[in-house]
Amino acid sequence: MEAARAAEQEEPIVQAIGVIRTFGRGTGAVTALKGANLSIRSGRLVALRGRSGSGKTTLLNLLGALDKPTEGAVYFQGQELSGMSEKHRDFIRRRHMGLIFQSFALVPYMSAYENVEFGLRIAGVSTQQYRSMAEEALDFVGLKARMKHRPYELSGGEQQRVAIARAIAHQPSLILADEPTAELDSKMGLQVLKVFKDLVQRGMTIILTTHDPAIMEIVDQVYSLEDGIIVDEG
Repeated sequence: MEAARAAEQEEPIVQAIGVIRTFGRGTGAVTALKGANLSIRSGRLVALRGRSGSGKTTLLNLLGALDKPTEGAVYFQGQELSGMSEKHRDFIRRRHMGLIFQSFALVPYMSAYENVEFGLRIAGVSTQQYRSMAEEALDFVGLKARMKHRPYELSGGEQQRVAIARAIAHQPSLILADEPTAELDSKMGLQVLKVFKDLVQRGMTIILTTHDPAIMEIVDQVYSLEDGIIVDEG
């Protein structure tokens, strides 16, 4: 029994196998990814790094079921995302994944609590659980006392922590973050990184794109991309 459980834990939460992504057709076609391969196990903090245009955001979108590869396959918890219907991919993304954006993407006229609750509605969580789950997520990121504040009343770091609370409130297995510290100063960026480390300790898996050297020092794994190819894994 223990051996079977250990083997199960070794199964990757997400995989990309021979992934190619081409945009456009004919002479105007641009290939953003040229045969990417990666395998990420649960409970890790993983960075995708590379210059603008290297393909890291395209790869993140594929891992997060926001896009489909032109060739190759993407797997989440053993299921091939690239073979699913749009409706099924949307269900997987809403229920089992959390998305964090560089620009925070908060609804400006909603309070911090309402932004997190809105995310729970999208994830299909029952109405009876909204308040406790939203408050728990905001408490985890240290913002329960400011949950009635609207985004314009919060600092950049606090807004990003609200965005994290929204992404984790439905307790997803996988968090995907696109340049989550790019709009923050170093102090605020460190606050966000601490939250990420705490989430990984709770068993979540986080994959993020970044240029931030501070992130490279704390992640468990780094994939470096150049011109649509993974050139290094460390």
